[in-house]
Amino acid sequence: MNFTYQEVKNAISDGLLSFPITDFDANGAFDAESYRERLEWLVSHDISAVFVAGGTGEFFNLTLDEYRAIVSLAIETVGGKLPVIAGTGLSIGAGQAYAKAAEEAGADGILLMPPYLTECPQDGLMNYAHQICDSISINVIYYNRGNGLLEADTVQKLADACPNLIGLKDGKGDIQAFNKIIKTVGDRLVYIGGVPTAEIFAEAYMSIGVNTYSSAVFNFVPEMALKFYRELRKGNKEVVREITQSFFIPFIELRDNKKGYAVSLIKEGADIIGKPAGNVRSPLVMPISEERERLNDLIEFAKSI
Repeated sequence: MNFTYQEVKNAISDGLLSFPITDFDANGAFDAESYRERLEWLVSHDISAVFVAGGTGEFFNLTLDEYRAIVSLAIETVGGKLPVIAGTGLSIGAGQAYAKAAEEAGADGILLMPPYLTECPQDGLMNYAHQICDSISINVIYYNRGNGLLEADTVQKLADACPNLIGLKDGKGDIQAFNKIIKTVGDRLVYIGGVPTAEIFAEAYMSIGVNTYSSAVFNFVPEMALKFYRELRKGNKEVVREITQSFFIPFIELRDNKKGYAVSLIKEGADIIGKPAGNVRSPLVMPISEERERLNDLIEFAKSI
């Protein structure tokens, strides 16, 4: 850990958050050198924290050995410039194993994703998160999405029980439910916008006091992603409207062509700009040529902003 509890809270509460894709070679194996170069490029921009092996980084497709290599390399490459947060989840046992590996590698915290597959009651989710939080001493951010949705009362109980829980990332986009959590739990936690293509919710997030979000498109249009965030914070509605209408709405329409494209299109975009990271792993699939052409047009627009 390179940063204190408060420093990590400060970092994830303000500024753009980077969620790098994970590099694979032509054979589908983790490509360490390509990943190092990607991280060096990403952290050369004005961001607040780096979240590795997250959803965009295909955590769900990584072995524990690959995960250790990815987190260790990220910490080495970022070199204490920014907090490094690593994904974890799947089950209590697996979540604890990945979380411990992140802690041993020197990560500043973990992003705790939902348990695998099964529908879950609130007390079960509470136990799942509580046990993983208790297994490590580093910071924890809970990713509230999918089958792991916590209600406001459960978030309060978890925050009371786990001192190292510092944040909640929204992955649902239910502003009413998210606002209820924020108003119930208050500033005990930091709140992060985290739906796929979070920029489309950015104005709504800001209206309830959520000042930051995860940006997947930062992987291939970082300058535009940063400009959007800065203009949003300044209240420049015209620029926000232009980028939303000309880039994010058509990107979302393209993303909705097929399940999993929230990740696949990011890798395709990285390839288009000359920073390839290999293909996604199954069960995800890469976009087809027509979709690549549409994405290329959006990237050209982003360059003109």
